Amino acid sequence: MTSGTPWDIEAYDVETYLDQIGVAGAYRAPLNLELVSRVHSGHVRTYPFSNVQVLLGDHPGVTAHAVQQSMVDHQRGGYCFEHSQLFAGVLQRLGFSVELFLGRVHAPDNSRTHLSVVVTLDDHSYLCDPGFGFSLREPMLISENNEHIEGDRTFTLIKHGSAASEVWELRRDGEPQHFTDRLPVLPVDVRSGHLVTSTAGFGPFTDHLMVMRHTAEGHVTVTEEARTIRSAGQSTRREKLDPVDTASAVEALGVHMTSYEKERLAERITDMQHRPGAPSTRKEI
Repeated sequence: MTSGTPWDIEAYDVETYLDQIGVAGAYRAPLNLELVSRVHSGHVRTYPFSNVQVLLGDHPGVTAHAVQQSMVDHQRGGYCFEHSQLFAGVLQRLGFSVELFLGRVHAPDNSRTHLSVVVTLDDHSYLCDPGFGFSLREPMLISENNEHIEGDRTFTLIKHGSAASEVWELRRDGEPQHFTDRLPVLPVDVRSGHLVTSTAGFGPFTDHLMVMRHTAEGHVTVTEEARTIRSAGQSTRREKLDPVDTASAVEALGVHMTSYEKERLAERITDMQHRPGAPSTRKEI
């Protein structure tokens, strides 16, 4: 994200963002790993991962101005293209060295539809992943076979290839999460990825509800089937919900909706629950 590329980072209301995530005054803080960690942790605990706007057919797109309006102004959540652009843009506005990279979710032969962030400090690079549903809560040092423990979850980085073919695989508890290359990324690449993930037939976002966030209670996931709560050291809790309660659970996770939008979402959930083959056995992201 250099000054010569059209990322439009001036679109972000940095002060409001920092206030929302509980890191007000970061403009005056030293540019160090502690500050990156505070912003990362505050971000994933404040803004939900959500595909609600894709399901409702009213997604505004992933330009910087659309991300600002959706994530900060209207607090509607979003997925990786929104989260990572906002997070990276704010860090760059604060003065950090930041890069965006695309990756492939779950398998190395999937399309490049995940966007993550790399921050470089004192010759060390750190993976930041604010836009992956159940991912890191803080930066992870990019080092071969590095293990990073958060609660009862272990994240591991595996390096594949070198130079132009270099790819870093992130695993959670031994399971592949995404494979991220180090090729340059431009805004048009992000818009192209969004076009794929928001178009029917190219992935799960148009067919399944996925809303999740790290909360004080633990990591909470809401799908069209249930609400699932995972807390370190405790058994996973799964609560089956009806469509109306599911829409309310989505709102409780921080996706702001009008009454009409909640009704539409409940209708979509009803349709998904009654389609052939439901419920799904998809992997969680």
